Amino acid sequence: MPTYNKLVRDGIPDVITKTGKSFNTSILENDDYIKELKKKCYEELDEYASATNDENAIEELADLLELMHALAKIHGSDISEVERVRQEKAEKRGGFEKRIFLMDVED
Repeated sequence: MPTYNKLVRDGIPDVITKTGKSFNTSILENDDYIKELKKKCYEELDEYASATNDENAIEELADLLELMHALAKIHGSDISEVERVRQEKAEKRGGFEKRIFLMDVED
């Protein structure tokens, strides 16, 4: 039996059940849930960085966005508040659309 020991989407147990396989799960306490969400972000970010085409990249970005929804909720907020903060920061400091790469700053 393969061992995964990782946070999975809510529908994964149903998917496994439909294959006729057995499995074990547990429900994480808050601190462990946050820790596992953060680990999952790194996993999905790595998968995004390894994507070789636009379709796969979008798929991985969708996974990252799902994690952002969960993280916002666990921090007592929601994605609309995250978006509001993002917009505020973009207004003050800009976004990343101009592709500016800072090489150095003279002292």
